Amino acid sequence: MNGKMDWLCQRCHRESINQSFFRPGFFTICLGMLMTLVMYPVLRTLGFQLHSALTGSYMSGHHSVILINCPNEQAAKDISRAIMERRLAACVNILPKSYTMYYWKGEIQDATENLLMVKTRTSKIQSLTDFVRSIHPYDVPEVLSFPVEDGSLSYMKWIDDAVPDD
Repeated sequence: MNGKMDWLCQRCHRESINQSFFRPGFFTICLGMLMTLVMYPVLRTLGFQLHSALTGSYMSGHHSVILINCPNEQAAKDISRAIMERRLAACVNILPKSYTMYYWKGEIQDATENLLMVKTRTSKIQSLTDFVRSIHPYDVPEVLSFPVEDGSLSYMKWIDDAVPDD
């Protein structure tokens, strides 16, 4: 009799576990969470576009300006062209020589550099940073990003059209 009770308890316990994991509601929730994670970038972009279209205003932080220092004009041109060819930015301005002072290996250094001002989607910052680090002649390239708080809606749309959102 005791053996039959053990078998019955094990079977009931196993069936209740199986039922809870394979219920249609549980499966639907898991599928919904997975789809949300996979679709987040697309949904976020659509949300920004819908917000802008309905309110006629700009959603702060959707675009960024990135500053990159280069040792000379040729390096600045080469890096700019490589960024543009990979469609990581809509525009790169190459600003003329600037005088720079910085600490390097415990000593004050001074140099002249060219500054790149890159306009892109905020979602591209990590890809752009990784790419610049891979091709930049400096051991520690300066790559600083700043979110755009406001601006011309038509210019922001142009950035969106020029830089694909992956």
